[in-house]
Amino acid sequence: MKRLAPHWQILASLVLATLTAVAFRGLFGGEAPEGSFQARALEISEFVGDLFMQALKMIIVPLIVTSVISGIAGLHGVEGFGRLGLKTFGFYAASTILAVLTGLFMVNLIEPGVKDGAPNEVIREAFDQRSAAASDADKAKVEEANKKEGKDFFGVFKAMLPENVFKAASDNGQMLGVIVFSILFAVAITRLPADEMRTLREFFQAGNDVMITVTRWVMAVAPIGVYALIFPVVYNTGLQLFLELGSYFGTVLGALAIHMFVTLPLVLAFVAKVSPLAHFRAMREALLLAFSTASSSGTLPVTMRCIQDNAGVSKRTASFTLPLGATVNMDGTALYECVAVVFVAQVMGIEITFAQQFLVVTAALLTSVGVAGVPSASLVAILLILKNSGVPNAEVAVVALLSVDRLLDMSRTAVNVFGDSCAAVTIARSEGEEVLARG
Repeated sequence: MKRLAPHWQILASLVLATLTAVAFRGLFGGEAPEGSFQARALEISEFVGDLFMQALKMIIVPLIVTSVISGIAGLHGVEGFGRLGLKTFGFYAASTILAVLTGLFMVNLIEPGVKDGAPNEVIREAFDQRSAAASDADKAKVEEANKKEGKDFFGVFKAMLPENVFKAASDNGQMLGVIVFSILFAVAITRLPADEMRTLREFFQAGNDVMITVTRWVMAVAPIGVYALIFPVVYNTGLQLFLELGSYFGTVLGALAIHMFVTLPLVLAFVAKVSPLAHFRAMREALLLAFSTASSSGTLPVTMRCIQDNAGVSKRTASFTLPLGATVNMDGTALYECVAVVFVAQVMGIEITFAQQFLVVTAALLTSVGVAGVPSASLVAILLILKNSGVPNAEVAVVALLSVDRLLDMSRTAVNVFGDSCAAVTIARSEGEEVLARG
C-alpha cells in the first residue's frame, strides 16, 4: 500500500488533535483538576510535544553551520556572496514593509478595538479578566520583556558578533551570531589555497548531508509531535477567546491571509515568474509544520529540504537565504505587531496617527531582529511600541493578548516561513537558476 505523503500525515494529525481536544472539552468542560485523567493526558501530550520541539531545535545549529558554510564556500569568492546578500536583504526589507502596510491598513479599516465610535469596554474588561487569570509563566514573560528599553536596539549589532559563538549557539533563538560567524568562516575558506579549500568544503558538505539525514529521521515522527503540540492548545483555549476578541482575531488573520495569499503570490508570479500554486504545493509540509510548532527556526530543517527537493532551488541559494530569513525576516510577525499595538491603543482610547504608527512600529521591529524564530518573540517589540506611544496599562493588555496568542502565533509563523521560501525562489530565479516546483 502506498504510504501517505508527509504533508497529509501532518494535516491529519492537526485535524485529529483538534477533534480530540473538542471532544475532551465536551466531556470535561475544559476543566483539568490536578491528578484527573484529562490533566494527565495534557501532561503527557505536552511532554511528547516538548520532546519533538527539542529534537527539531537540536539539529538547528549544526544544520545552519554546515549549510551556510558549504553553500557560501561554493560561491567562488566574495563577489558572488555580496550580490546574493544584497538581493536577500533587499527582498526581506521590501516584503516586511509590505506586511507592515497591510497590517496598518486592515487595523485602521476595521478598527477592532472600537465599538460605536468609542473604545470597546467589553474588550477592556476582557483584558482585565484575562490578565488576572494568566499563568505565572505568561506574567513572567511580560515582566522580563518590560525590562527592555529602546537602547536594546543596539544589542542587535552586538548579537551579530558574539564574543563566544558557542554560547550564542546554545542560547535559544540567538542564531544571528552563529549565522554571521558561519558566513565569515565560509568567506575565509574561499581565500585558502585550492587543495585546502576543497578539503574544507567537502567536509562541511558531508556534514550537511548527514544533517539532512538526521532531519528526515526527526520528521518521521512529525505526525506524533504535531498531535502532541496541538491537543493542549485547543483544549486550553476553546472557543471563548473568539467570542471575546473575534474582531481582533479576524483582523489579524485577514491581514495575514492577504499577505500570504495575495501579496507574496503576486511577487512569485510577476517577479520570480513561477506558479504560486506550484510553490504552495512544494512548501506544504513546511507550512503545516510551521503552523503546528509556531517556530520558524524549528521548521528551518524542513523548509530547507522542501525548497531544495520540491521547489528546485539550489543549495547555494537556499543555504544562505533561508537560515538568514528564519532569523531576521518577520513578515507575519511585523504585520501582527502592527495590528496588536493599534488594537490595544484603540481599546485604551489612545489615538495614534498613521505616520506615528509606521515610524514607531518600524523602529521597534528592528529590536526583535535575531529572536523572531521562537514563539512569542514579538512580545518585546509590542511592549516597546505601547510604552513609547504612551498607552496606559500596557503590561495588562500584553498579558491578556499573550494568554490567547497561540493560534495567531502559529498563523504568523506560517507566513514567516512562506515569506522566506518566496525570497529563496525569487533570488534563485534572479541568479539564473531553473527553479522548477516539482512538488
